[in-house]
Amino acid sequence: MHTLTIALATTAIIATAGAALAHPPDLTHLPLGDNLLVDAPEAGHLVACFVNPNAGGAFRDGEWIDTADGTWNYLEKVVVEGAVAQSGYAFEYGIEDGKRMFATADIPKTPTGVFPIAADDPAYQYDRNPNTIATQNFAFALPADPVLAGTPGCAPGTVGILLSGIALFNAVDARGLDAPAHETLDDCQGHPQQSGVYHHHWASTCVVEAFDKGEGHSQLIGYILDGFGLYGWRGEDGVELSSDDLDECHGHTHTIEWDGGPAEMYHYHATQDFPYTVGCIRGTYNNSDVSSILGGGGQAQRQ
Repeated sequence: MHTLTIALATTAIIATAGAALAHPPDLTHLPLGDNLLVDAPEAGHLVACFVNPNAGGAFRDGEWIDTADGTWNYLEKVVVEGAVAQSGYAFEYGIEDGKRMFATADIPKTPTGVFPIAADDPAYQYDRNPNTIATQNFAFALPADPVLAGTPGCAPGTVGILLSGIALFNAVDARGLDAPAHETLDDCQGHPQQSGVYHHHWASTCVVEAFDKGEGHSQLIGYILDGFGLYGWRGEDGVELSSDDLDECHGHTHTIEWDGGPAEMYHYHATQDFPYTVGCIRGTYNNSDVSSILGGGGQAQRQ
């Protein structure tokens, strides 16, 4: 546990079914999430708070996307070239006065691709992301003792933060299309939006490798905006999960490691199939704050 030594603001932070899922998911045949947005929570789907069909994004489908079959091939997807060491990393978190406090510059420790995407990069032929990664100054609080809501809520653009200090957006781009499938991402599956906020739309393999080591049930890799934990790909038996194993919000309840000890509580899991991290928000959170924190929120923007 990291302990904060600075005073922080206390704003709560606040995206045709494919083939049947394998256990673990088949990375060459993942369900394409373009037609998996719903108005009411449903396992393997996403209840997004807001989409804008006229927003920007990838302008051409890659050969790794099979729209007829409703699937995409992660292993064949183009990756933004480059290995840029970003400067300015800063991330602190801890519990103060019953709240889980965070401060982050939203700069990764791991190298990123070259953004804006260069014209000679093969990724440029699909998604010409013109944005530049910029240092942020985010300070916010989440519930230290999260509470389940009576009714699950929709997933805003920003759904949480990973333990790398990087913002986590929901599974779709601003238009409502499957972002990991369509948008061009770097080796850690990240990219910047128009305000320079570097972010992920699923649990970055770089984050999983750094924070989810070992066997058995996965370790904590981040927090969702309602304060509940996001754990890695493995369930209680140590086998990688798919959306079929989880509820409509992409989580379940059993005993986990929480704040240094065992606790039987609800938690989310990352998976490598849609909706990747959350399908809806299972706990309570401050809906009035969803539009401005960590660069996502519920606003129309290029994600």
